[in-house]
Amino acid sequence: MVRLRGGVAAVALVLVAATGCEVDTRGSAGPGENPGGGGDALAAAEALTVKGRAPRTGYDRDEFGSPWADTNSNSCGTRDDILKRDLEGLKFRDDDCTVVSGVLDPDPYTGGEVPYVRGRSRIDVDHIVALSDAWQKGAQQWDASKRIALANDPINLVAVDSGTNRSKGDGDTATWLPPNKAYRCTYVAAQVAVKTKYGLWVTSAEQSAMKRVLTTCPEQKLPTGGNPTKAPNRFHAD
Repeated sequence: MVRLRGGVAAVALVLVAATGCEVDTRGSAGPGENPGGGGDALAAAEALTVKGRAPRTGYDRDEFGSPWADTNSNSCGTRDDILKRDLEGLKFRDDDCTVVSGVLDPDPYTGGEVPYVRGRSRIDVDHIVALSDAWQKGAQQWDASKRIALANDPINLVAVDSGTNRSKGDGDTATWLPPNKAYRCTYVAAQVAVKTKYGLWVTSAEQSAMKRVLTTCPEQKLPTGGNPTKAPNRFHAD
């Protein structure tokens, strides 16, 4: 039994060889929670396929399904799952699903403390590998099921300060890193893990930036876990 932040307990099953072969993802650890395993982050970054960025043509958020779909079938949307995982001092609506308040301490991107109040939120749930970036590096070739899985995979999601997150946009490691330098190795390792798991490529500049960060922390492990790389059948477009 693993006790997650926010007092939520869940049984975490281990992902096998980063292929998405995991059954129960409720409470799955994200990049800040799981020290990882299954390989060195720097070696994994060096092994990523390097190609040029494809055009952004055709990208739309809807290509990755409805926002925060309940792909793990726990009757809670993905955003609330991540808030429950990452926040402390949680208060809920009339259930144990809808988070109405809490605190992010520390915010991984700034290192500061950020309060959360539903409807007046200063917290975003960020896609560590931005969906637009994924679209330009392989995801436009996928079926809907795999794109929905990526958009809702806990290994690719983290609660963060909204203002800092919006400065990131759809940047990759070559164009944006968290201001909190202490989190950069964890952040980059998470990007490498997501791109490895889903078979996304990187640009030459992006890979160089990943290696530059990870050489400062050569013992950084590759995060593992998260959802299967295919959403359940009910989310399939066909």
